[in-house]
Amino acid sequence: MTNESQPLRVVIVDDEPLARAVVREYLAKHPGIEVVAECGNGFDAVRAVTELTPDLLFLDVQMPKLNGFEVLELLGREVPVVFITAYDQYAIRAFEVHAVDYLLKPFSEERFAEALDRTRERVRSRAGGAGDDSVDVDALVAQAHPRQGPLERVLIRDGAQVHVIAVDRIDYVEAQDDYVGFKADGRLYLKDQTLANVEASLDPARFVRIHRSYLLNVERIARVELYAKDSRMAILRDGTRLPVSRAGYARLSKLL
Repeated sequence: MTNESQPLRVVIVDDEPLARAVVREYLAKHPGIEVVAECGNGFDAVRAVTELTPDLLFLDVQMPKLNGFEVLELLGREVPVVFITAYDQYAIRAFEVHAVDYLLKPFSEERFAEALDRTRERVRSRAGGAGDDSVDVDALVAQAHPRQGPLERVLIRDGAQVHVIAVDRIDYVEAQDDYVGFKADGRLYLKDQTLANVEASLDPARFVRIHRSYLLNVERIARVELYAKDSRMAILRDGTRLPVSRAGYARLSKLL
């Protein structure tokens, strides 16, 4: 984090060059600011934040391919964010509740200065150890960006790289301590998330909880075998064997 003698290192993310130019122009009028990167899309934003570890992120919400909410999901609590948005009032209320500042396009220079001052004070407080005011990212994303229907793709960050996995490519999801592993295309992708959260986001007609540690794509099942008394094993088309609990078998039977 920054201190009084160090510049505030900023990354600007917006798919519109003119919008980035406005933020850059406004920032130039404030001392102690260093713009370390400008990004035109969410993928570049994740890479820039990972590699440059800035103190502040100005982040557009509505961008193609990877929107601001998805960038926030991937970055989590790593950097304070000021949202730049033309989003609806419901989203703005969510930002306010979760103490994330926002700039509603078109914003004035005065409003920009207010957001910058507020966020700089937060950065100073965190650098001084004045408590944890981190944002509940999962709650913010859920409230400000409600999904219409089941999840269609999964975003997984691997360092500066982002994997975008279509749901129909997933064979199963496995709980691994504080992470979940998405098995797709012969590879296991790890994400900091709970299995219950994943289960709630996927289509229940396609994915079923067969065990406390496994969610299975029913389209991948070749057969279910009796393994021991009240214990069964799901055999997938590629030969993978996954345990099926009694309760899991009851749920699975309704879909087969």
